[in-house]
Amino acid sequence: MTPLDLLADLIARARAAGADAADAVLVSGTSLSVQRRLGRTEHLERSEGRDLGLRVFVGRRAAIVSSTALDPAGFSLLAERAVAMARVVPEDPYSGLAEQAQAVDAGALDLCDSAEPSAEELIARAAAAETALLAVPGVTNTEGAEAGFGRTEIALATSAGFAAGYARTSYSVSASALAGTGTAMQRDYDYSSAVHLADLEDAAAIGHSAGERAVFRLNPTRPKTARLPVVYDPRVAASLLGHLAGAINGAAVARGTSFLKEKLGSRIFPAGIDIVDDPRRRRGPRSRPFDGEGVPTAELHLVQDGVLASWLLDTRSARQLGLRSTGHAVRGTGGPPSPSASNLYLRPGALTPVELMADIKEGLYVTEMMGMGVNGITGDYSRGAAGFMIRDGAIAEPVAEITIAGTLPEMFLHLIPANDLRFRHGTDAPTIRVEGMTMAGA
Repeated sequence: MTPLDLLADLIARARAAGADAADAVLVSGTSLSVQRRLGRTEHLERSEGRDLGLRVFVGRRAAIVSSTALDPAGFSLLAERAVAMARVVPEDPYSGLAEQAQAVDAGALDLCDSAEPSAEELIARAAAAETALLAVPGVTNTEGAEAGFGRTEIALATSAGFAAGYARTSYSVSASALAGTGTAMQRDYDYSSAVHLADLEDAAAIGHSAGERAVFRLNPTRPKTARLPVVYDPRVAASLLGHLAGAINGAAVARGTSFLKEKLGSRIFPAGIDIVDDPRRRRGPRSRPFDGEGVPTAELHLVQDGVLASWLLDTRSARQLGLRSTGHAVRGTGGPPSPSASNLYLRPGALTPVELMADIKEGLYVTEMMGMGVNGITGDYSRGAAGFMIRDGAIAEPVAEITIAGTLPEMFLHLIPANDLRFRHGTDAPTIRVEGMTMAGA
């Protein structure tokens, strides 16, 4: 039986057991990964798995069961257990299948590469990264290099007639370097991931970048506490978009636990700022033709010219807010759908990173962040950081053991993007400058 045939059978068993409606998802995956350190292969792993999830509705009551057993002989018992669970849980007035579910062709997204690498190819890729890392002057050790491959197939069906599936592949390479000796050692890393092998960055370039980043961080100082401009390297600038995505998540807005809960249609960024979520990007790492409820996906402008234009919504949160799903439901096999961003990015500005920093007499250039000191209810922001001081418009000495603090509403309103956006990950931003933050140091 095909995956969709299995799901249709399971849903039929659920209806026969007393469910008024049901949906089911099947996730199949294969992965291969290798880790190298100091010229030796330390870890080689291959895994394969298939997971099945069934959600049933009895009136406004819902329950979910999951299983790794795909034998149809056990489907009736699985369905009966799900229906029995649903009958004893409280009613949820917002539960139910998505009204907008509609099958969409995934071919245009080009999410699946036919090339499956061998273990030897991955070993060679990891070895190339580590060799380049160790060749950087000043690198004294390595935490290793990794290379991986994965293929995932997703099938979704509902009792309302939706039935579709798609597959995606992923390739990755990463390296982590240590520079210096004793207590003065510094660590840094770099990595690349892609849906198609042809889009993966060169392994040697990733290793060299990791080594250089670690060496640049040697002998950091701890600057004095000050209020100054903070410039975020693209690698960490994306974290600001992550905080925004959490604040405009429909579930948080519906619960009233977001500092942006009353800001729809209001200016929250400077004029000219545009933030987009695009699940339809060709070969995008988080692209998908439909969401976890079968709702077709589409490009969504979350912030337009600095104004908050939309929430991220699944069906349940949309019903709570009196709106329609934006096609952003994600789900596993063991839990209900919830809203989440896909390929989220901040459109670039007009200035180069050099021009963005040119007028900064004293500032901070952040390359690494630690901790999760963000309050989603108030927007208070405080995170550990490391990077470099900016002096007279140029990057200067490395700094570490500092904290940067502010409030996200104020940070958003004083944000300036550079023009160096690159699509490398699922959430991408150019270099970002934020005025008036507090740097807590010595």
